[in-house]
Amino acid sequence: MSDDTQDAVSGDQPGEDLRFPFEQAELFEPPPQWGRLRGTCPVARAELPTGDRAWLVTRYEDVRSVLNDPRLSRAAATRPGAPRLGPARPEPDSIMAMDPPDHTRLRRLLAPAFTGRRAELLRPRIERTAERLLDHMAELGPPADLVEHLTRPLPIITICELLGVPERDRESFKEWTDTALSLAPHAAGAVTGARQRLADYLRHLIAEKQQTPGDDLLGSLIAARDEDRLRPAELVTVAATLITAGYHTVANSLANSVLALLRHPGQLEPLRGAGQFPAGAVEELLRWTPGPVSGGTIRIATEELKIGTTVVRPGEAVIPSTASANRDRAAFPDADRLDLTREGARHIAFGHGIHRCLGAPLARVELQVAFSALLRRFPGLRLAVAEEELTWGTGMIRGVSALPVAW
Repeated sequence: MSDDTQDAVSGDQPGEDLRFPFEQAELFEPPPQWGRLRGTCPVARAELPTGDRAWLVTRYEDVRSVLNDPRLSRAAATRPGAPRLGPARPEPDSIMAMDPPDHTRLRRLLAPAFTGRRAELLRPRIERTAERLLDHMAELGPPADLVEHLTRPLPIITICELLGVPERDRESFKEWTDTALSLAPHAAGAVTGARQRLADYLRHLIAEKQQTPGDDLLGSLIAARDEDRLRPAELVTVAATLITAGYHTVANSLANSVLALLRHPGQLEPLRGAGQFPAGAVEELLRWTPGPVSGGTIRIATEELKIGTTVVRPGEAVIPSTASANRDRAAFPDADRLDLTREGARHIAFGHGIHRCLGAPLARVELQVAFSALLRRFPGLRLAVAEEELTWGTGMIRGVSALPVAW
């Protein structure tokens, strides 16, 4: 009997009253439902905040299979009447909500900007940004909010510099993306409004860049549109998607990971004041720290299929939980333990298959640079408040709202 099965039979059995997303009592402790479902009901029906229903997929191997199954459509989730997790429909022109061949066309267009080689070329610039932010934090003196002074500004500066967004406008993106990622059922108007404000701004910026072309990514996308390789509506949505994904996910991962490090002083101690933060430790933090609340993007079955022994019928929704899969003990021995020396981890924090995160190489560089700079600059880094005083955001991507530290 697996550890997950032992957890399952000792707790409440999953039933028809599952409500998803699950409440989480502690940031780094997965909701207990994940372990119970992996053990007794790895493909379970649940009610979403919208009142729609979906199949939750929780085991690592099943989640990988779902993420790579062309019969489970992202595009179908954008259609009127399709089951939804959040208050607003996904944007149909977003690369995240497309199926091939449109997805293939856009991914080929964007991929050169997000290769591992390109990310490494950006490393010196990211290092300079991190050092500048930490200089300012040091000038202010402790205690300082790491979210305000490092974990939010570093990724928003990086993605905006890559796209060519003027510095004066970057602060606005924080508010727009925070609102756009809300899961609250009553927030449909706010989500739609935030998306619209971001789209309106990008249309204005695109018009400006047509008059004064640059060598940034947005300039390249404008050229692709002018060459009929990108539809006009896609240009705006792709830019908005890159900003949202490039900022929000990295910002929360940075903050959550620093808190995780501070909570594990025995593992952190050898890394304090060192040179480059180990790449393997970055991968373990990506596996272990929380990501999207849902753990995966909703998909719609286009034909009948089986996930394990469960039959999914056309039109039904499926949510593959990467959050659950990354804590599956069948894939990761002692999965609930953070182990910065863990080797060969095949986590799926960035997804899997054709929709695997394009920006993964860039995110990895940002995380490694931030951890390296922070621990080198402030080897005595510690929390400046009691853990119970920390608050968490309530959006689609869960993270600490503020992280006061001293050194």
